[in-house]
Amino acid sequence: MTECETPDRRGSHLVLCMTRCVGMEGQKEIIDRLRRSFCLGVTFPEQFRLAQLDAVLSLVKENETLILAALHQDLAKPKFEAVLSEIDMVMNETCFAINNLRTWMQPEYVGKNLATKLDDCFVRREPLGVVLIIGAWNYPLQLILLPLVAAIAAGNCAVLKPSEISQATEKLLAELIPKYLSNECYAVVCGGAEETKALLENRFNHIFYTGSQKVARNILQAAAVHLTPVTLELGGKCPCLIYGKLDIKAAAKRLAWAKFFNAGQSCVAPDYVLCTPQIQASLIPALREALETFYTVQPQQCPDVGRIVTDRHWDRLIKMLGGSAGTVEIGGESDKEEKYIAPTVLVDVKESDVLMEEEIFGPILPILTIQTLEDGINFMNRREPPLALYVFSDEPQVVGKVLEQTSSGGFCSNDGIVHMTLPELPFGGVGASGMGSYHGRWGFETFTHRRGCMLRGWGLEQINVLRYPPYQETNLGWLRWATVIKKKGWGGCVVL
Repeated sequence: MTECETPDRRGSHLVLCMTRCVGMEGQKEIIDRLRRSFCLGVTFPEQFRLAQLDAVLSLVKENETLILAALHQDLAKPKFEAVLSEIDMVMNETCFAINNLRTWMQPEYVGKNLATKLDDCFVRREPLGVVLIIGAWNYPLQLILLPLVAAIAAGNCAVLKPSEISQATEKLLAELIPKYLSNECYAVVCGGAEETKALLENRFNHIFYTGSQKVARNILQAAAVHLTPVTLELGGKCPCLIYGKLDIKAAAKRLAWAKFFNAGQSCVAPDYVLCTPQIQASLIPALREALETFYTVQPQQCPDVGRIVTDRHWDRLIKMLGGSAGTVEIGGESDKEEKYIAPTVLVDVKESDVLMEEEIFGPILPILTIQTLEDGINFMNRREPPLALYVFSDEPQVVGKVLEQTSSGGFCSNDGIVHMTLPELPFGGVGASGMGSYHGRWGFETFTHRRGCMLRGWGLEQINVLRYPPYQETNLGWLRWATVIKKKGWGGCVVL
């Protein structure tokens, strides 16, 4: 690690900043420094949290051009997609936290029974300590800064580990975060698998990981050593069920946008389509029309088409595509030198196809046919619960039945991806697609300990003697009358 002294961005004093990422030899020192700050209560005051959240806003606003360039270098992200999914999502999340922080920090008073009527009983939300945030390469800015916003709002110190695969964004985050945020409370550690493995040997108060299920298992094993709680934002094969009456052209546009946004490299992208043969017959020409409208008849030359992140990821996708028994109806072209794969749609895909074995995470969309709505629901329920589940239909009974009879991290009808942009909704998986959630208050709660508190005085000691030995049946009766929860009709229980 090399260090330099540079003026603080507010010009008030000099701060020690990292000019590049920290190696393994510096990890423990960084964590110890952050833990000292946390133990001193540096991150606890509301004003400190607000100042750091304001600094996140400034980081993004003042460096938008650099951020866009890094995202384009890593993924050839079009400016339009980068602004919507990375820059604006971070700024919206940060402003939402700033606007609501005071409310979130307030104690939550709870109901009491007769025995505690004179006591103050409330839930106090306290920061956890030093947390570790491990980001992913497909949205390399958003998937580091959104959890960071939640960790800051909750009053924690944080170690950030950006993905080494998106190298330009990793480097930029390592340069910018020490310039804008408190170096005593937040740090960036870079590197690959070995550095991450070493990092996980340290004790954290929470680990927040976004990525693959394979790596998540390693995260859980490492966390178990220290009994560290974890949040896992994973993925899975997100289905899109199209059934019943609907506007097929509008459905094709929304499906194509959600699937091929970021070249299909989204954990909530529709991974496969389920529909009847009749719908498939009208969907294919509608998809072709939509894709030609979006990306022209020569999508490789279109600036709105992103690229696959690395040669290794390109090879994996091409191998899957080549091993599929399905028929390519749209696209299929590729160029390894540019890490390009055309928006591709396949039909005649079977449940046992190679494209159905794992999350595709690229611009390849298989379509499988079903005969009935129940067939589609049963198909989805045979698989692990996905991070997102989509149903396209103008029939409310269809949407309602799918919602009631399936499980997924999130659910959206007649569109894709957009549900995750709303801070009021929790975003997270279930089962194999992850555990825990964040965005908005849900992120604040993820990085917060909810401490149950009861403040009692010394009055009414004559009532307290009822619980002291020597025990008497009469006293037991009085205590049960004062503390037992009584059933309230068919609506459940009520605390007296």
